[in-house]
Amino acid sequence: MNDRELGCAGGQFMDRGRMNQNGVVQPLLTDLYQITMAYAYWKSEKTDDTAVFDLFFRNNPFHGEFTIFAGLEECLKFLDSFHYSQSDIEYLKQTLPEGIEHEFFEYLGNLTARDVTLYAIDEGTVAFPRVPIIKIEGPLIIVQLLETTLLTLVNYASLMATNAARYRMVAGKHVKLLEFGLRRAQGPDGGLSASKYSYTGGFDGTSNVLAGKLFNIPVKGTHAHAYITSFSSIGELKTRLIKHKQTGIMEDLLEHAVKHRALLSHLLDVSTEESSEGELAAMVSYAIAFPDGFMALVDTSGLLNFSAVALALNDLGYHALGIRIDSGDLAYLSCLARETFEKVAERFKVPWFNKLTIVASNDINEDTILSLNEQGHKIDCFGIGTHLVTCQRQPALGCVYKLVEINGQPRIKLSQDVEKVTMPGNKNAYRLYSADGHALIDLLQKVSEPPPAVGQKVLCRHPFQESKRAYVIPSHVESLYKVYWKAGKICQQLPTLEQVREKVQISLKTLRNDHKRTLNPTPYKVAVSDNLYNFIHDLWLQNAPIGELS
Repeated sequence: MNDRELGCAGGQFMDRGRMNQNGVVQPLLTDLYQITMAYAYWKSEKTDDTAVFDLFFRNNPFHGEFTIFAGLEECLKFLDSFHYSQSDIEYLKQTLPEGIEHEFFEYLGNLTARDVTLYAIDEGTVAFPRVPIIKIEGPLIIVQLLETTLLTLVNYASLMATNAARYRMVAGKHVKLLEFGLRRAQGPDGGLSASKYSYTGGFDGTSNVLAGKLFNIPVKGTHAHAYITSFSSIGELKTRLIKHKQTGIMEDLLEHAVKHRALLSHLLDVSTEESSEGELAAMVSYAIAFPDGFMALVDTSGLLNFSAVALALNDLGYHALGIRIDSGDLAYLSCLARETFEKVAERFKVPWFNKLTIVASNDINEDTILSLNEQGHKIDCFGIGTHLVTCQRQPALGCVYKLVEINGQPRIKLSQDVEKVTMPGNKNAYRLYSADGHALIDLLQKVSEPPPAVGQKVLCRHPFQESKRAYVIPSHVESLYKVYWKAGKICQQLPTLEQVREKVQISLKTLRNDHKRTLNPTPYKVAVSDNLYNFIHDLWLQNAPIGELS
């Protein structure tokens, strides 16, 4: 395939150079029953059948009332490369039950996604339960084979982006958020996905170097405790000299630091004997290595040594960046650090000391940040790992992929659990907005229905509760679906990761604050048209068995 290929939207060329796909994502990344069903379909001569599947979720994660849709680009890459290799076919011949006809494997070997059409909402858009985020049309066998892979590409991506967006909201827009979770993630693919989709959801950077390279995400980091403890005394310093930034003259950084430490000891009322010589040596060493990027890991006693080294760097024309606190009472320590920096700034006439960055990283979650906010912390940046990347509050989103139409005929899945009853037929989705610009309701309609019109009264009904209904007069109507894949080509200009990240924040602003609050958020309404409501319930009655009493 050429780096650039003609797309189907207005004859535009679509840039494929950016579409470097994860090699693990391939047709065999699926559940066995998808392939056994494909054979059964084929054996039943259903190769010409066409179907529509909806990909949606039933509940918002994390006890919230919104979800961020993510993973669409990876789905499109998968469709673009969908093909069973010869080695795939050979493996399936050995793995599938005996007796499968040779012609079926020939059929599989020729399958592509060319005849598939994929509709989706824009990646980075807020989404809600029961509204399909992806709609797939095409030959029954191929769209069935896509199910598991599409689900695995969307489920974690959307969960991760939503989790990150929630952290961004509780932290506030002025606090930086860094993803530090690679070592705690579910394997290397989980780690890379976490870095990518936390950035999508609003984080500012990652510690994951490979993610930085692959996705152009800012990479940030300091050093570990190991670096501090690798030094036990000043005598271990092999290098003490550093070039003055302006004059170029080599000077002894340790000498400057020791001088400042003595002065700071009186200012901060901390004895030099209480500070570690090994820690001072480690900080001097690290500052010599990174004089323009000196960010040190400290505890309470480390503030003296850090301030001394930072002032020593200042003597030589450099500005330290700040500190990272990784243990203890984060609210208290951050306030103590800020108070210390303000004292130093005033006493030594170095105003930039007031603006030193304070980073906190210590098993932080949403509740931790909310508590720190209440305590009036002075933290500028949170480094968040385990709770973010593992989504500990809810480890799975629960997207499903359901057949809603075959050969133009609607299909409904019935269940005693009403939540699991599907909404049949090929549908369109619209978002209706109020005059103040906020989203009011998402409305599902049959594709044969005209779209709702601005200023026109629309009857919106709960899909399963007859008495729940309301008229809505929208001030703006947004059609949620776009054709993203058709006739073997991507049909939209795909946004960059930065653009998707921006889309998340724009989309969240369309929701009222009560939908986004962390405690008891107001549920966002999802409705069906009167026409679709009657269609669902007529089909339900047609398919539901009639009981018999005796």
